[in-house]
Amino acid sequence: MASCPECNVGISAPNVSAVSEIVECGDCHSELEVVGVSPLQLALAPDIEEDWGE
Repeated sequence: MASCPECNVGISAPNVSAVSEIVECGDCHSELEVVGVSPLQLALAPDIEEDWGE
């Protein structure tokens, strides 16, 4: 179990098996990136910016 870095609610993600997976906080709906699997560690997922072919 880990805590949401945005709202501090406890998050259990038993199906997570790899770093870089994205999960959603059920409380504040923030997108979280898995940065550690054992133990589970979460960080706010980076925003994906548009690439207009530049």
